[in-house]
Amino acid sequence: MDLENFLNSFASQFEDTELSAFTPQTKFKELEEWSSLMALAIIATVDEEYEVKIKGDDIRNSVTIEDLYNKIKSKM
Repeated sequence: MDLENFLNSFASQFEDTELSAFTPQTKFKELEEWSSLMALAIIATVDEEYEVKIKGDDIRNSVTIEDLYNKIKSKM
């Protein structure tokens, strides 16, 4: 897993947000489309694609997409 692939996978969960809005420094909880359901979708995607279990706390404690990526990477 590299950051670019994770970023693309993360962005694919959003239907209405432009791809250009997603960078490693994007504060994903500030995106208009972000919701608790989106958080659950991200948790499920990480489990399915990377076989890593993350929790709500991992998402709550992450500010940027890169923060979340680093948490996931540390669990691999």
